[in-house]
Amino acid sequence: MFEKPINARPCVCLSGLEYFECCGRFHSGEARAGTAEQLMRSRYSAFVLLDADYLMATWHPRTAPAELELDQGMQWRRLDILSATGGPFDTEGTVEFKAHFLYGGERGVHHETSRFVREEGRWYYVDAVLIS
Repeated sequence: MFEKPINARPCVCLSGLEYFECCGRFHSGEARAGTAEQLMRSRYSAFVLLDADYLMATWHPRTAPAELELDQGMQWRRLDILSATGGPFDTEGTVEFKAHFLYGGERGVHHETSRFVREEGRWYYVDAVLIS
């Protein structure tokens, strides 16, 4: 049995849309995230797909690291959005989420509230507060 190309598969952010309708259009540059939650979902998907270029492009220049090395051993399994602010006309937003992962055979949950800003019509990730 042949595996569907990624564009025809459900998006890894679990939005219920196919990848090309969801995060794929942001990753390809065809569209920009219109809300903080869309950017958060697309960044999660970029972590799953090991797309460091997209992550760096959507990180606010003021807080972005000089470089980003993604751990190929990290297997992101599920994203749960708990709350979100930051709509298409806002300049700031937050997204609280839990990202479930498997690493070295151990299951874990990364829980944080991410902060976003919108400048010149474009959303950027700024920083996060980890929640234990």
